[in-house]
Amino acid sequence: MRGVHFGVQLPPPKGYCNSELESHVSAFAIPPDLTRDTGTWPGGGPIKFGSDEHKRLFCKTLLDTHDPYRPAVLDWPRLGEEAEKRITALPIWDIAVQTENRAGLNVCTYGEGVPDPLLRKAIELNGFEERRHRHVLANLVEAYGIKLAPEPVYEKPKNPEWAFLVTGYSECIDSFFAFGLFKAAKDTGYFPPELIQTFDPVVNEEARHILFFVNWVAWHRRNMPLWRRPYFELKVLAVWLFLIYERMGIAGDMSNGQQDNNFTVNGASQLGSDIDVGELIAICVAENDRRLKPYDNRLKRPRFVPAMARIALKFIGPKKAVTA
Repeated sequence: MRGVHFGVQLPPPKGYCNSELESHVSAFAIPPDLTRDTGTWPGGGPIKFGSDEHKRLFCKTLLDTHDPYRPAVLDWPRLGEEAEKRITALPIWDIAVQTENRAGLNVCTYGEGVPDPLLRKAIELNGFEERRHRHVLANLVEAYGIKLAPEPVYEKPKNPEWAFLVTGYSECIDSFFAFGLFKAAKDTGYFPPELIQTFDPVVNEEARHILFFVNWVAWHRRNMPLWRRPYFELKVLAVWLFLIYERMGIAGDMSNGQQDNNFTVNGASQLGSDIDVGELIAICVAENDRRLKPYDNRLKRPRFVPAMARIALKFIGPKKAVTA
């Protein structure tokens, strides 16, 4: 990846993912120590969801694929006048930065209460990467002179599991559409190749996060007491209803005014009239499959949003063939 300096990894300070830290401090935080032994990989045979082998597989998949790039030294390319106007005009930057900051806080807070060492290590890395995304975006908007509204104060969530579920399922929705929009922006020339090359690792990181999350859910529900499962399933249902409500534009007062949290859909309208809705959905499906394909096929994949998209394609299929 061009412009990335990996540096030397040092042992992390205690609580590098501490949710009490100011978010701007994490921009310069030392990456988590990934040199400590995290156990062996499961064998090549079938695994049972909820087993110790399953936990080791999804945790080590996240940990061992970490990219230690530093946001401060990413090489943001010079853009032509037209390209820069298109990038700066996108109505997504405020909500994108705020979403990543809130996601980092939610993930880190949940990780503080996880007793299992391997699982906690993976969740802490997830939180570290979420906060790093915020600083990638902050550096991008600074590089291109995009003005952001003042950020709100982020309060530590009172219900860490609820906050972790909201963040995880929200990313499953947003990443599905972001994969397709990123590909469409590349194919249409909306994003120049140099910017695609710089930003692509961040998009890949989201694929790792949703893969980790859906496998954590599968493992978590199978390892909780039976009496807790009905309550957990009701909580999951409530999270989905909340996210649907939010994305319909009914909820969410962001940046001192109404701003639709569904920034991926807002961004789609900027790509031009050459892409119809069916084609965009088909691109999202193809890109979602491509981004998740490299990982162990024994791991669970996000299913709900891709399944709904495939159903939609039966009614509003693309006008032309879509290739991955």
